[in-house]
Amino acid sequence: MNEQTVYLTREGYERLQVELEHLLKVRRQEVARRLHEALAEGDLLENAELEAARNEQAFVEGRILELEMLLGSAEIIEENISGEVVGLGSRVTIAEGDGPPETYHIVGSAEASPAEGKISYESPLGRALMGRRVGDEVTVNAPDGVLIFRVVKIH
Repeated sequence: MNEQTVYLTREGYERLQVELEHLLKVRRQEVARRLHEALAEGDLLENAELEAARNEQAFVEGRILELEMLLGSAEIIEENISGEVVGLGSRVTIAEGDGPPETYHIVGSAEASPAEGKISYESPLGRALMGRRVGDEVTVNAPDGVLIFRVVKIH
């Protein structure tokens, strides 16, 4: 896996494309309008609205550049449908001891969102799961100590 390549699911790629298009066609114009209005207010030395608009413009332009770089180096990962080995794009159900099973989608770091059940293949848990099979145990060094999970299902 190339370090410069950004791995995204098709859904993640499309979501970033939509965000980029919104920034380019909507937000950029909104910020330009705010800047124009703030400049028209006069007193440039004590114009808080102008400062806020410039900060917003910097944020929007920075995010546009970030998205263009991500999308420009993106490789779409396909869902891992083999179900035999955990890989990029796999959905894997794991359990810790007698605890309830948890299902995660293994994605690239740009798309990771643990709250949504999407973990990066570069995270400690993601790295531990890569290449594993159903029934395998994985050990993860977490801030709370060593955790041991069992791979229940790969789908």
